[in-house]
Amino acid sequence: MTAAQNSPAFIVRPVTASDEKEVAGVITAAFNQPSEARLVYNLRHCGALLVELVAQGEDGRLLGHVAFSRVTGAGAGHRLQISCLAPVSVLPELQKLGIGSALINAGLDELRSQGEDLVLVLGPPAYYPRFGFDAELAKKVQAPYAGAAFMALALTDAGREHLPVEVSFATPFQEFE
Repeated sequence: MTAAQNSPAFIVRPVTASDEKEVAGVITAAFNQPSEARLVYNLRHCGALLVELVAQGEDGRLLGHVAFSRVTGAGAGHRLQISCLAPVSVLPELQKLGIGSALINAGLDELRSQGEDLVLVLGPPAYYPRFGFDAELAKKVQAPYAGAAFMALALTDAGREHLPVEVSFATPFQEFE
């Protein structure tokens, strides 16, 4: 799967146990700090990750990573299957070549196939709407986050109709803040 003309050829695949160290390196390089890599490690090891994918180059090197974790709902939308996209990471020298977009789209496809209703993200308002994320929809989600950077994407009709919902994120997110 190649996302852009200048992008290296890569495939998107699920993370394996042998990827863990290299994934941490990709995340640390992308964010220029280890905090997000520790978050993913903690989410993985507490069982909160639903989908974890990597972009692997033709040479076998990992180029990017995305993680989606379980979010718990309460209130009117307590039966919704809710997840959170965080983080998406691409090696700095390969950013803006479509690798992150390919990872996000593949992750959203996998979440749809698993029956997820709603996906939340906290990130740049100029980036995530291209995938369908909407700050207006997120206003119906009571969470520790708010504002234009907090967005939601309904993957099913229930994800749009069974709101409002109060959510809590996996424990590693609380420790991350």
